[in-house]
Amino acid sequence: MATVKVGNGAGVTTYDEKEEDKVRPEDLSELLGAGTKEIHDKAENNQFVKDFLRGRLRKELFKLGAVALYFTYTAMEEEIEKNKDHPHFAALYFPTELHRHDALARDLEYFYGPDWQSVVSCSPATQHYVDRIHEVGQSDPVLLVAHSYTRYMGDLSGGQVLKKVAQRALKLPATGEGLEFYTFEGIHSAKAFKQLYRSRMNELDLDAATKEKIVQEAVHAFLFNIEVFEELEEIGKTLKDEVMDAGMPVHGEMDGDINKCPYYTAKMAASGGSAYACQMAMSVLRHPTGQVLLAAWVAALAGLAAWYLM
Repeated sequence: MATVKVGNGAGVTTYDEKEEDKVRPEDLSELLGAGTKEIHDKAENNQFVKDFLRGRLRKELFKLGAVALYFTYTAMEEEIEKNKDHPHFAALYFPTELHRHDALARDLEYFYGPDWQSVVSCSPATQHYVDRIHEVGQSDPVLLVAHSYTRYMGDLSGGQVLKKVAQRALKLPATGEGLEFYTFEGIHSAKAFKQLYRSRMNELDLDAATKEKIVQEAVHAFLFNIEVFEELEEIGKTLKDEVMDAGMPVHGEMDGDINKCPYYTAKMAASGGSAYACQMAMSVLRHPTGQVLLAAWVAALAGLAAWYLM
């Protein structure tokens, strides 16, 4: 049994990791995986993501990505708080473990200084995302399931690898300043917590039509993230290149298992060869600052890919 401590009034919850194999085709987590496959592939092939794989990314875009995340999570967590007792969401309310608003605020203070709130603003693409989150929170709260699962589960998956990439590329302090977004102090086992979360989600009393609505909302979440990717890509065209040398995390920093990197897993599945791994590593090694934006909004893609990688 895996023991997971939760802060939503449930005390200590135990979850049998063997139950992971007991999912049914009609479970919401399975429906989400199948229903978002096509849009997931589109997101993965976005030029912004390809630029990451080549290491052609910029520090300023990382900061703007963090700003986008701040406004996105502020909206989502406002609506979660309003709907924390909703029968179709209450079981997924884990503010102590998951909420990211305060951590992102500290990251923005690190990058922009104590007056960061007067400096940052919500971009048009992010505003579209924010508006949709508020809309579903006010008119159809069950759809918050799609947004919270997409974001938080991804942050607990590929986001943890991306944290190390960003720390190395930006030469950030080992104490975690600038990367608090990726630090989940209330979660001791990401794997066990994700299993608990999926189990809670699959146990929600939802009919087939409502599950389909949630799947379609998850597709919309992909589209909103793609819009943010494209916006950042356009901004990047106006910025001066930043080029320096630094390395990707070595296997030892991923507990000896490079397959924990979602991008390595996906691309190796597509190419099927060790030659690609060498090619990718050499390319990224040339442009470490490019790795940084990965930690901000490509982490969103890793999050969206959580349907397949968890």
